[in-house]
Amino acid sequence: MTLKRNRILYLVLIIFTIGIGLMSRASFIPKSVLPYLGDILYTLMFYFILGFLFPEMSKAKVAVISIGLCFLIEISQFYQADWINEIRSYKLGGLILGFGFRWSDLVCYTLGGLWGYALETYGPLAKSIVKSKV
Repeated sequence: MTLKRNRILYLVLIIFTIGIGLMSRASFIPKSVLPYLGDILYTLMFYFILGFLFPEMSKAKVAVISIGLCFLIEISQFYQADWINEIRSYKLGGLILGFGFRWSDLVCYTLGGLWGYALETYGPLAKSIVKSKV
């Protein structure tokens, strides 16, 4: 059985997740959630991007790859060469690459990937995925 995701829906979800992620730094977000929400949404965004780019990829594979990409980006923060720090000094570069390694980010990335998987398996996205026998 193969999956077929609605690419228009996933494009909307990507844009929505980016918007919510940018707003996650707002003052009305509780301080106990603030350090973690953006990282969870970051992985969720990657989940939706991969679902958009590879609409027939299995949910589990999308989750593992999105979590893995975020882990690699987090681990790359140990690398502090001048050229990559220059990229990080720009707003977009800092948002994508981050600044410093934190173990808690790895937990958040895992939660974000699992959240995407759960949305497609049990949540509202489960109904939007067309399953066909091939």
